[in-house]
Amino acid sequence: MGRYIIRRILWGIAMLFIVSAAVFFIFYVLPSADPAVLRAGRNAGPQQIAQIRHSLGLDKPIWEQYLIYVRQVFLHFDFGYSYQYNVPVRQLIFSRLPATIWLTIGAVIIWLSVGLTVGIISAVRRRSFVDRASMTTSLAFISAPVFWLGLVALYLFANDIGQFPILPGQGSFASASTVFQKAASMILPWCVLAAATSAVYARYMRASMIDTMGEDYIRTARAKGLPERTVIRRHAVRSAITPIVTLLGLDVGILLAGNAILTETVFNIPGVGRLLYNAINVSDLTTIQGITLFGAFFIVFFNLIVDIAYAYLDPRVRYT
Repeated sequence: MGRYIIRRILWGIAMLFIVSAAVFFIFYVLPSADPAVLRAGRNAGPQQIAQIRHSLGLDKPIWEQYLIYVRQVFLHFDFGYSYQYNVPVRQLIFSRLPATIWLTIGAVIIWLSVGLTVGIISAVRRRSFVDRASMTTSLAFISAPVFWLGLVALYLFANDIGQFPILPGQGSFASASTVFQKAASMILPWCVLAAATSAVYARYMRASMIDTMGEDYIRTARAKGLPERTVIRRHAVRSAITPIVTLLGLDVGILLAGNAILTETVFNIPGVGRLLYNAINVSDLTTIQGITLFGAFFIVFFNLIVDIAYAYLDPRVRYT
């Protein structure tokens, strides 16, 4: 197990280098807007643009820019300075990360509670009315775009524009000062972000449970006279939940990496996704690179956690 974890860590570090090279190539080598021109403004002259390009290090060869960036990131955890805000990218990310963590934790709790429960009930009551209704509803939520669900939720329940103004609306998280106010401001974003994901988890859990319920060890447990509830909870669910662990690790890492960009934009949440959206709009290449590498770290880290958790959730898994 120890050697396996070390191999996975080394592979994760290699993936971070590959991601940094790919992102650098896409945003610095391929045609894009000139950050120096964007930072100088509309009325800047060629000399001023050249000075800004020199101060940003954009006049150096591409390979030299990349080596400097890699050295700063992996040796000093320094993602450089934002072209737009003129502050360290690390500071920008850490200032926005708490809002994204708030959004992610609440959404994960909701979609796990709803998705796993619905999936287990649908599998146990296969082909019943409950099963068909839940799977049809799940398909509807999967098909609905996140931004559309967010706008509908604001129109119906936001306290500023909603038809039934019972919950805080757009921009309420930034103005919230207490923990309870922050939690209340996140109810709509949590539900919107968790809607489609819980539907996916319900369908995955149902399919995995149906496959597991047909295994020999389930029939053996029933033949021993164990109660059906015990068979489902201790044997079927434990084996069927392993694919969900993989999904959860990826989803949490991706959300923390800024993939909740639509939800954060619709509800005006000052998170990492919103920061990435603003950086793309103004071609803030350093910020885009920093968020991408920061997100890659989260994805690699949670994948490592998932691989370790597999050994405890499924005894059939063996690492060599």
